[in-house]
Amino acid sequence: MTQTALSRTLTHLSPAANGLGQVFAHPRAVAVVCVVALTGLGWAYLALTMAQTDFLDALCRPSFGLAVGHFADAFVILPMWMAMTLAMMLPSAAPMIFTYAEIADTAARKGEHVISPFVLTAGYAAVWLGFALIATLMQLALMRLALLDASMRLASVLLSGAIFIGAGAYQFSSLKQACLRQCQSPFPFFFANWSTKTAGVFRLGLRQGLYCVGCCWASMLVMFAVGAMNALWMAGIGIAMTVEKMTSGMRFSRIVGTALIVAGGVLIVVSVAAHWPQA
Repeated sequence: MTQTALSRTLTHLSPAANGLGQVFAHPRAVAVVCVVALTGLGWAYLALTMAQTDFLDALCRPSFGLAVGHFADAFVILPMWMAMTLAMMLPSAAPMIFTYAEIADTAARKGEHVISPFVLTAGYAAVWLGFALIATLMQLALMRLALLDASMRLASVLLSGAIFIGAGAYQFSSLKQACLRQCQSPFPFFFANWSTKTAGVFRLGLRQGLYCVGCCWASMLVMFAVGAMNALWMAGIGIAMTVEKMTSGMRFSRIVGTALIVAGGVLIVVSVAAHWPQA
């Protein structure tokens, strides 16, 4: 669809909603912009790491029991996970958001009351912000158990390999496939559950967000194995999840799963070989 045709298509939405729909009509462009932004954030984080080595050493130093410092750590880690999850997941939500915008504009042409796509996006984002909170609590627990190194990556190669294999195996599960189908084809979902109330559309966003978490949570946990702010892996995983939702069928998902399992197997072999008694 050309930009001119798109402008005609969504003319019945408000200017702000029209702009949102037009942006997400080009998910590949959105993904590229987000990847560039992620890379910039990654380099900025590396610069901060080098400038504040003592602070990060203290942040990643293991400690046991509750302390005031742990709450301070959460205020540092939570924004990091919130920014990371939204930057990685919003590009993959582009087809879903634009599908809603198209249906809403069609309804507006008929004189029906419609709710802005921003409400849908807010519901979707709320779910991933909840995931960010859970990831933050997991990272704090790993820090207390001395399982993270100074780069916020799992210190155990064996455990990292297990996470890769678990994430790869999940790609073949029936739950993953069911959630992925909902993400790949959101039109039937919106058609069957359409709402003209703000709360109803927000719930649609929540449900789509839950489908998305069900589809991608295992891949997101790979970030613990490679480093919570590893820009290259953030970009790679984000692209993979976006492509996965923009394609049809499960072929690409299975390819990703196989690659994760192989990578995990290599890590485990390397870990075992490193600890194997020398002859």
